[in-house]
Amino acid sequence: MKGGYDMKHTPTIRAELDRYLQQEGLNLARFGKIAGINRGAVSAIVSGNKPISINQLDQITEAMDLPEGHFYDLFIENFIIDHPPNMRRIEPFLHRCVELNKLDTIRKVVGVIMDNPLYSSKLFEIAEDLFAQGQHEAALILYENVAEVEKYQHSERLALCQYRIFTIQVGDDQRQNLRVATVFEVFVERLDEIDQLDALKDLANVYRSLRKWDKVDEMARKMRGKAEIQYSFIHNEKRKEGTKEKKTRGPLFGYIAYADLLCGSVCEAQGDYQQALQYTYAYADLDWVLETDDDTQHWVNLFKSWAEGNTYVYKLLSGDISVLHDYVEYIAETVASNEQISKLLNVIIAANQYSIDVDDILKRFETEIASFSQQPSSDDMYTQQVIPDYIAWFGYELAYYYLHRGVYNDGFKHLMYSMVSYHTLNNETYFINCMGLFLHFKDYAVPETKAEFLNLIEKVWMKNVEKNGTAAHSG
Repeated sequence: MKGGYDMKHTPTIRAELDRYLQQEGLNLARFGKIAGINRGAVSAIVSGNKPISINQLDQITEAMDLPEGHFYDLFIENFIIDHPPNMRRIEPFLHRCVELNKLDTIRKVVGVIMDNPLYSSKLFEIAEDLFAQGQHEAALILYENVAEVEKYQHSERLALCQYRIFTIQVGDDQRQNLRVATVFEVFVERLDEIDQLDALKDLANVYRSLRKWDKVDEMARKMRGKAEIQYSFIHNEKRKEGTKEKKTRGPLFGYIAYADLLCGSVCEAQGDYQQALQYTYAYADLDWVLETDDDTQHWVNLFKSWAEGNTYVYKLLSGDISVLHDYVEYIAETVASNEQISKLLNVIIAANQYSIDVDDILKRFETEIASFSQQPSSDDMYTQQVIPDYIAWFGYELAYYYLHRGVYNDGFKHLMYSMVSYHTLNNETYFINCMGLFLHFKDYAVPETKAEFLNLIEKVWMKNVEKNGTAAHSG
């Protein structure tokens, strides 16, 4: 009886199907017709002579009037565990699990077959497909498993897995972003030379959003060094004709120019505006670029335009107020809203630093300012990471400006917006800055505003208690 006893513990899809046929009084031909499978195939499945394909399983499930994916866990038990892994069966199964968003089932399958390192290259390919389709959660499971299996190999594939994991995991939470960036950084050197440039650029932008200026500087310098080597290699006469080049996301010269732009932003953060201007003049002058196509011209013009804007900014921040009018006209010509936010942020920082009245400028751009919070989502690290930080920062500077000018209603409104943003970004330092500004002006807050402020603080506190416990110590 042992066999019968075990059957209860691990039911099989066959047994379930057999029981259903008896219960409904259906013969194989009749059921085959309902399921759209020929009688021979149904017979082979019931008798156990033939494994079930995922396609047939879906047809059977539907014919039995059960929810999609009902038998997927059993499918793993019956046809994957203790069977030699068969990618022809497993790959379509994984894709179906993705379609039905059965992430736990994917974890289970991958866990079962990962003992066999031969499968990591195939799983990596599937992960790359899913990643390209935007199926990031499912891809992440596969990348993490492949990375786990290959963690002792200094392989490029391991580095690429880590790059994808970094890209997928970077999100709203700045504290997590710092952790994710730190983990990934050690793998950059193992990537292929071209991928290294994009990886360093992405890391630089994540560190920039975290205002970790020493790291931005380090990534920018590495990126420039590597891009210069690649650039001279590509334009080296002795290179074999017809060698197929792997392409960077943007034009190669752009990584050299962008490194200067990043170094300029580091100097700006450190208050060294003269040095920031030197970097800016460097990427304003791109006469050394050898390419002449339209795409190159487009990027050269972009860098020139950024340089023009940043030249105004560094002069303005070093106290030369005379450039403010030209800078504002320059901002007005900027089309992209995510470009305008960083530029208006500079105006308001200068206004606070040098007590300039910029009411008319704020009035002129009020529609744009109101739309900042509706930023479109993006895969580009700058738009995804640096811009939200700018938006929160802008709210703080604007609040500072209004509160110091006695425009309390607007001041508190922008301050609350900034606090909520910094809470979302999980950035305690700047959240506390906002609290300090609020407390400095608390006597001017109407009761509703005070209540709103206290509610937010309490909500943040409750969330921290949920996450970390009360952390109470007795005695």
